[in-house]
Amino acid sequence: MKALIQRVKKASVTIENNLYSKIDKGLLIFLGVEKSDSEENSIKLAQKVSSLRIFEDENEKMNFSVKDVNGEILVVSQFTLCGDCKKGTRPSFDNAAPPEYANSLYEDFVSRLKSEGLEVKTGKFRAMMDVELINDGPVTFMVEK
Repeated sequence: MKALIQRVKKASVTIENNLYSKIDKGLLIFLGVEKSDSEENSIKLAQKVSSLRIFEDENEKMNFSVKDVNGEILVVSQFTLCGDCKKGTRPSFDNAAPPEYANSLYEDFVSRLKSEGLEVKTGKFRAMMDVELINDGPVTFMVEK
């Protein structure tokens, strides 16, 4: 699993000109699921994300997790994170998980974050979404499990 994590001041998802979900201070996570991923990957990634210390303390050191700052999380499925651009000019998506399997692990990941006591919103799986954000920092990390 691949998670592109952005610390945000706010973020939202709009589908067909209708606001679908939004968060204030927290994390926007774009999640890619590959064929080789399993429930174990979902477990490890959710644990990592929920405890990742990327919010600043009073000394401007990244010392706090999203839990510590009572932040929210917006998780958006993004199979293009599984794209391989090494050869040619058209990405290959051979490593991307089939939609049904990817959705299952996406939902599992979201459930695990919620079980950590976090406020979690989502995009809509396989939908065309407009994602807006105000990146805080900017602070962006790629985490793979």
